[in-house]
Amino acid sequence: MTPPAAALDSEGANGAAASRPAPLAALIFALLVVACFAAFFISQRLKHTPTLVQRFERTPSFTPSGRPPGNLEQISFKLAGADDVTVAVIDVKGNVVATRVRDRPVARYKQFSLRWNGRRGTTHHFRQLATASGRPIVVPVNTGRLAPPGEYRVRVSLRKHGGSVLSPFSFTLVGQ
Repeated sequence: MTPPAAALDSEGANGAAASRPAPLAALIFALLVVACFAAFFISQRLKHTPTLVQRFERTPSFTPSGRPPGNLEQISFKLAGADDVTVAVIDVKGNVVATRVRDRPVARYKQFSLRWNGRRGTTHHFRQLATASGRPIVVPVNTGRLAPPGEYRVRVSLRKHGGSVLSPFSFTLVGQ
């Protein structure tokens, strides 16, 4: 038995038109699939792109009035690309307590090391030291008031790359 002619006209042959997606819905679905693939590949590339500031190292705590070398905070890092850096010590509120170096050229993939004596203010002159392995250490000298005991972090600002990077961990300045 065959279906009536009116039923064939409204549904098409054997109801095939009712099961076909609308062209707009198919286009939106295809765009969403393409966007998902693009997002996946972009996120994979970002995961494998090195961060601008790498290998942050620091002393977990120090006492400015103590004996050397425990009287200086040891700060070091590497850059993925050469840049001019400004290194600041900031408190838990994000206020700059001490500026260690300003617009200092730092080479790519070389560990840059410096020290902080726990004093506030901007550094105006430097001493150069070396580790036992010969790696240079910049010792910025400033004579401001001692910063209060508490938690601090290091912020590295990059002039050429723009922006700044906050160290992933803090350190403690211990009182006398």
